[in-house]
Amino acid sequence: MRYDVGGITVGDEELCPIYGGAFNGWLVHACKSKCHQVAVNYTGSLPKDHAEYLTARRGTHYYANVVDAPVPIFRREVFVGVLDFLDEALGAGGRVGCHCNKGRSRAPAIVATYLAKRAKTIPSDSWDAAKAVMLERYPEFAPGLGIDTFLRAQWGTIS
Repeated sequence: MRYDVGGITVGDEELCPIYGGAFNGWLVHACKSKCHQVAVNYTGSLPKDHAEYLTARRGTHYYANVVDAPVPIFRREVFVGVLDFLDEALGAGGRVGCHCNKGRSRAPAIVATYLAKRAKTIPSDSWDAAKAVMLERYPEFAPGLGIDTFLRAQWGTIS
């Protein structure tokens, strides 16, 4: 599955070379398993004091250690790092993608956050307003309870 939303290709594992998919361009991997694990070379869990515990960058690939948990366990700095990477990628003029395992929650939530907070092409006054527009543009969008709760609570702190 893949959709172009605001100049960013959003999708599932079929975008990811780790899963045998293909995407030629800058790519955000919004999944711990197995993308972040392969990039940082670990199985199970990484020690929380590891330098790449939250994120890792390998050239034009950005790996975020995020899981779609039913509780808000996300970290603001992960979102800001991904938004910074997307700024750089879009500024470079190449193709830009963002994927998670199923392409329904984390990746489209990140892209919605980017479009609201950085690109300013969708409403940015609240997560609910941004989410409503993303739901219109990305029919598969189904934010998990954890990411939805996190973004609603932290919306004002992410820029």
